[in-house]
Amino acid sequence: MIIFENITKKFPLGNVALDNISFSIEDKEFVFLVGPSGAGKTTIIKLILKEIEPTSGSILVDDLDITNKNFSKILTLRRSLGVIFQDFKIIYKKNVFENIALSLLVLEKYSSSQIKEKVREALTVVGLKDKEKVFPIQLSAGELQRVAIARAIAGERKIILADEPTGNLDPKTTWEIMKIFKKIDKEKTIIFATHNADIVNSFQKRVLVLRDGKLIKDLRKGKYEL
Repeated sequence: MIIFENITKKFPLGNVALDNISFSIEDKEFVFLVGPSGAGKTTIIKLILKEIEPTSGSILVDDLDITNKNFSKILTLRRSLGVIFQDFKIIYKKNVFENIALSLLVLEKYSSSQIKEKVREALTVVGLKDKEKVFPIQLSAGELQRVAIARAIAGERKIILADEPTGNLDPKTTWEIMKIFKKIDKEKTIIFATHNADIVNSFQKRVLVLRDGKLIKDLRKGKYEL
């Protein structure tokens, strides 16, 4: 479960990225974050990753108060999160298998044979089971995002943070990627930031609507509304 309680984030120049917002997300819930650029979507994701700290308020992730000044389990937190970015964040000097295996190696809990099994399971989910020895330079943008999704879902990561994952993709590829999210729906907690109204309206999931750092709507089975 993820809980934001009275979260405000102000930056040094005085701009307010988030203004006293509160919400909770249940385990295995799929939630869209929508709103114009600068609304606060990416700030929420960075706060969960503990890349930045809130100015005030508290954040709980699986009962861990990650905003407590004595919180020291940043590595544990990040190991529980799978992150998918708009620009893929793929390591181009490593092949597909190595890119995904690296995300499992850092967990320090799997044998080499278990890593092989889990990489191949993830590649099967995203439809790239025959591409494990291919290097990123040989892949299309859609395939690169599939690798990024496989990397995020490999292992037992319970929470997936997707920050505009279809932003660099054409419409046809976007819908192919969204089919993968349908596959993992109800298996993971998914927080999906997007500008794409068609995606949001098609999925009919919960929608958190942000504007100027404020949470203006919380819609169950919602549509893209601003």
